[in-house]
Amino acid sequence: MELWKRNLYICWFGSFCTTAGMSLVIPFLPLYIEKLGVHDTSSISRWAGIAFGSTFLMAAIVSPLWGSLADKYGRKLMLLRASLGMAVVMTCIGFVQNVYQLVGLRFLMGAVSGFISAAITLVATQTPKEHSGKALGTLSTGAVSGSLLGPLVGGYLGDTIGLRHVFFVTGAFMFLSFLIVNLIQEDKKETAKTTKEPNIGLLSLKNSKVVIGVFVTTFLLQLAVMAIQPIVTLYVKQLSTHTDHLALISGFVVAATGISNILAASKLGKVSDRVGPQNVLQICLLIVAVICGLQAFVHSTWQLFLLRFLLGFAMGGLLPSINSYLKKIVPDSITGKMFGYNQTAQYFGNLAGPVIGGQIAGAKGIPYVFLTTSVLLLLNAGWVYYQRHHGQQLDGKAA
Repeated sequence: MELWKRNLYICWFGSFCTTAGMSLVIPFLPLYIEKLGVHDTSSISRWAGIAFGSTFLMAAIVSPLWGSLADKYGRKLMLLRASLGMAVVMTCIGFVQNVYQLVGLRFLMGAVSGFISAAITLVATQTPKEHSGKALGTLSTGAVSGSLLGPLVGGYLGDTIGLRHVFFVTGAFMFLSFLIVNLIQEDKKETAKTTKEPNIGLLSLKNSKVVIGVFVTTFLLQLAVMAIQPIVTLYVKQLSTHTDHLALISGFVVAATGISNILAASKLGKVSDRVGPQNVLQICLLIVAVICGLQAFVHSTWQLFLLRFLLGFAMGGLLPSINSYLKKIVPDSITGKMFGYNQTAQYFGNLAGPVIGGQIAGAKGIPYVFLTTSVLLLLNAGWVYYQRHHGQQLDGKAA
């Protein structure tokens, strides 16, 4: 097997383990907090929000730091650091005795993370140019698969083996990822070349406005996508004639997007290698915007499910195209740092989306959330169009 393919598969498995581990606690985090001595419903909700959001907030803050260190010392080292660090922290969470220890370790979990951005950087820099889009698309399916299966497996294990033991199992799974990452072999010549180049700042780039535009695109995309997450179950409840299997139906509706995303990401990445990542990004943004808007007008659960399934096919071309384009326009010496900034934009979108979506749903109604996200995505597509036709056009690296 070619070296870049083996590295890709290893990074895929590590990305799967990382996202599954970070999302695995979602179904039972409030139950674990109650087990730690918090019994008031409002207090449980507040602490659950803090414990869940703290990981992603800290990860957003430190992502550029880990990306910069990856550029300086090598990407494999950052993968090892992140996988081992998360394995240790996840195991420790199983021993906490109060909610303060839980939140502290969730903060630490975010601080030692950085696996995803390091994996993206390694695959982007070690893969031949003609295969980079397909490789990044394939890599993205690892994270999507983990975020889909994590909550399902976590809920099952929580009922089967107990809440504390779930953290031990997850820690062991992440340690397995650490062991497998040791099999990665970086191209020493490529790594030596990039680590010896000057580590310049974002604003020192000649095309800094274009690069910042990529970060804005990522933020708006994630904000629009995640704004819908808190209200899907409520929307299903409104559309259903009966609520006997509300949780199951909602799970299918949520999972539909991820499944079609997994099916399409690699293929759309391959298309971006031929026609260019910006072309794929703009077309997919327009399709996603239209489908999001249509969800405001559905009258049944099966219509919503169908639209969510179709949505995933277009979404499969978004983040891989962004990553492929970003790799194309930044110097190799700061690729890790730039992917770190992009990961920060993605995390902030993940945090802001549910908050904004919940506020819109409460003030105007659920259909307005879909209409608002549609408008945001159309503006995002317009932003990409402006960059392509009126902004600074740079096909190569610029410094």
